[in-house]
Amino acid sequence: MSTYLIGDVHGCFDELQALLAQVSFDPQQDQLWLTGDLVARGPASLEVLRYVRSLGSAVRMVLGNHDLHLLAVYAGISRNKPKDQLTPLLEAPDSDELINWLRRQPVLQVDDERKLIMGHAGITPQWDIDTAQICAREVEAMLSSDSYPLFLDTMYGDMPNNWAPELSGLARLRFSTNALTRMRYCFPNGQLDMISKDAPGSAPAPLKPWFELPRLVSPEYTIIFGHWASLEGKGTPEGIIGLDTGCCWGGKLTLLRWEDKQYFTQPACQREAIDGTDTLPISYD
Repeated sequence: MSTYLIGDVHGCFDELQALLAQVSFDPQQDQLWLTGDLVARGPASLEVLRYVRSLGSAVRMVLGNHDLHLLAVYAGISRNKPKDQLTPLLEAPDSDELINWLRRQPVLQVDDERKLIMGHAGITPQWDIDTAQICAREVEAMLSSDSYPLFLDTMYGDMPNNWAPELSGLARLRFSTNALTRMRYCFPNGQLDMISKDAPGSAPAPLKPWFELPRLVSPEYTIIFGHWASLEGKGTPEGIIGLDTGCCWGGKLTLLRWEDKQYFTQPACQREAIDGTDTLPISYD
């Protein structure tokens, strides 16, 4: 059995299939980990969701900010923008089933046997593993409840941006969602900066990528994340691995086989460029 970890798919179904074919992925034996943002910007979000759902227990995934945006669009809270290419998914006869499956997916994966942690944006340096798991379970419980539209309506916003155990209610859920799905930079004390989207080395002082700050998570765990395409999978310290390499922006889709740490890539298919960047504001689009 092999464990395959893949960065943000973003509706790039053909590239996903080609990449899995490279390693002869067998859902009867292998396990597939996905860093989130399965949908939006690529041309085949519907096909991606149908395929990933069909894998059942062979897949371990987390939700990304674009996945949450899809849930908000479906709930009538956010606007469906043409550049997201979500209309075929929203109008599909099985859209209800797919959305209800999607909102019951986790926002954090922790595997104590493999010593792996996966979050779409990473793990804020203000959290240890236990805190991260508690906060993730709270978000997941809200998403899977009948009150999920209320949560989606209030998740948009940058504050609070500093963790405190005393945080409660929707403010606590918003912080957790931002930390798990939108974070890139932090201040030296670990406080989230939700404004700068600059490439590493270009952000204003004193901001640093979250992974450059001392972390509370035990170093025996490896943190896997996506979300940050401009990293191109580079520049992270040992024990932290970014797998988003911008397939939907014309880059490539990247897979890491965990057992031997071998990387495989699939270049983006040639298709008409879509206007937009991966520097996404509060609107999650």
